[in-house]
Amino acid sequence: MTLTFEVDPAVDPALRDGVLSLWADVSNAGGAVGFVPPVTPEEIRPALLKHLVAMAEGGTRLLVGRDEEGRIAATAFFTFNTHPLMTHWVWLYTVMVHPRHQGRGYGRDLMAAVEHTARTAEGFEAIEAIRLTCRGGTGVDGFYAKSGYKEVGRVPDAIRVAPGDDRDDIIMLLPLR
Repeated sequence: MTLTFEVDPAVDPALRDGVLSLWADVSNAGGAVGFVPPVTPEEIRPALLKHLVAMAEGGTRLLVGRDEEGRIAATAFFTFNTHPLMTHWVWLYTVMVHPRHQGRGYGRDLMAAVEHTARTAEGFEAIEAIRLTCRGGTGVDGFYAKSGYKEVGRVPDAIRVAPGDDRDDIIMLLPLR
């Protein structure tokens, strides 16, 4: 089975709850998506609301992947730059695949859908690159490298997961042109 991807899905309670559930499940499985386990959907809700507000204002776009049962199984948020010298690239945030689907190639499918969206979707015509950051020590930078992203910077010990557990903030870029 594969995931079905959609850009800019309708924001309704089902979408909101599906993303919250996904985000909590990914975080609690050890995913590096802004929280440290244990975390509840209610603790994540303010971060999601920031994304949803940015979507309503037109500065952020959402790509969701749904599994064969229609559940939200993957996400990636694109955030456009407002700085006039940086409008030619987008940030990619909250890249997630549900733990029950990991190991099936869905992460590769998500990253291919991200690239396809940035290359072809309406509103992305001026975008020349995708930039993301990831937490060091997780191995996810290797995954992104396999998807064509190059490490372009690293801030040592920028992320404090817990007292005495600082991780690098790794900056990666995928040129589209």
